[in-house]
Amino acid sequence: MSNAVIQLLVLAGIAIFLILRLKAVLGTREGFEKPPVATPLPEGRAVRRDFEVIEGGPDRDITDHVSDGSDAARALAAMKLAEPSFSVGEFLQGARGAYEMILMAFEKGELASVKPFLAPEVYDSFAEVIAAREAQGLTITAEFIGLRELALHGAEFDAATDEGEISVRFVGELISVARDSNGAIVEGDPKSARKQRDIWTFARKMGASDPNWQLVATGE
Repeated sequence: MSNAVIQLLVLAGIAIFLILRLKAVLGTREGFEKPPVATPLPEGRAVRRDFEVIEGGPDRDITDHVSDGSDAARALAAMKLAEPSFSVGEFLQGARGAYEMILMAFEKGELASVKPFLAPEVYDSFAEVIAAREAQGLTITAEFIGLRELALHGAEFDAATDEGEISVRFVGELISVARDSNGAIVEGDPKSARKQRDIWTFARKMGASDPNWQLVATGE
């Protein structure tokens, strides 16, 4: 046998050996191949992803005004579920304007302009005070100086009626003077402002077509 034939046989043997080794390592693939079954990771290890899922955090529109997890926070969250467009911040801005408007209407004895924003009980209470002043012949002059403090004091939500109640603490400054029928000052100082502290509670049925809140209770 010639050397050339022997070399060919040796090379052929080596080729067959390499083919068998490749099959043992890679396997054979024919037709449709099922995707490989994922091997469960050891407990405590997580899959690394190319993106990060951001979990929803606290609602800053709520937690900027009340403690997260408090009864008031839960009530405000329920109001938002009943009326997704509701905003605590926007409500407080409206309460700021309502406070000045209602307070000045009371001081001047002009409740007709704010009657839609007052619950019947509050309206009747204000009207009684105004009537008593008029019976005594008193005239009130008032000027609103400004609001020094506004803070959400509390909140409640009735899931059965969808009615929400929000209490707000106000500290304002105004000049208010009461004069008798002769024009003599019986209360107040026209040159000195006084502080007015109130806690007012506003109520409204969440989701109702009427966007206006009503003043349902007053206190200090």
